[in-house]
Amino acid sequence: MSNEPDTANETSAGPSKAQAVIIPVTPFQQNCTLIWCTATSKAVVIDPGGDLQQISKAITQAGVTVDQIWLTHGHIDHVGAAADLRDALKVGITGPHMADKYLLDHVVESGMRFGMTGVRNFTPDRWLNEGDTVSVGELTFEIFHCPGHSPGSVVYFNKEMRFAHVGDVLFNGSVGRSDLPGGDHATLIKSITDKLLPLGDDVGFICGHGPGSSIGHERMTNPFLNGLA
Repeated sequence: MSNEPDTANETSAGPSKAQAVIIPVTPFQQNCTLIWCTATSKAVVIDPGGDLQQISKAITQAGVTVDQIWLTHGHIDHVGAAADLRDALKVGITGPHMADKYLLDHVVESGMRFGMTGVRNFTPDRWLNEGDTVSVGELTFEIFHCPGHSPGSVVYFNKEMRFAHVGDVLFNGSVGRSDLPGGDHATLIKSITDKLLPLGDDVGFICGHGPGSSIGHERMTNPFLNGLA
């Protein structure tokens, strides 16, 4: 779908009911994710952290209609382009949990610390809570509130496709950092063990940075989950 695999990487979000393109953005190479329902071509952008032109190009190349922006949490590399993309597409922003409001109220300040200019503070159109659901086209995702990396981190889970977008909660071979303001390692591990591991070993996921994985692979090999770290 993209001729530039270094800027937009096509992947699978499940068995043909959805497709996804990952657009690495910002110097942090954050996995901004374009997911769409193949039956309706309705799409959502998850975590537009920056590089708005690259995101817009990926949307055009996919030939889909984005009608929502979803956020996993409030860190600058995940939300830096959210306000501009919202205005460009005239769509609403959903998520994360309201516990990350303090981060979204200080996007400009965070951008200054990391050399990211042109960002704006904003308030989502909808905050998410544990047990909520969101939909795009014919796809429905359950919401899990998974604090620890940030207080308001959420995970999006589609039970039918056995697929999740976990943001920076869990990584391939690692877990989210907990040394940022509002982070707590014990809380993060509890979120993973109580909310994500019970989803099942067959569940695949896209994460906020780097390659995706599956719950089963991480249960067996992730040193933060098997007592080796």
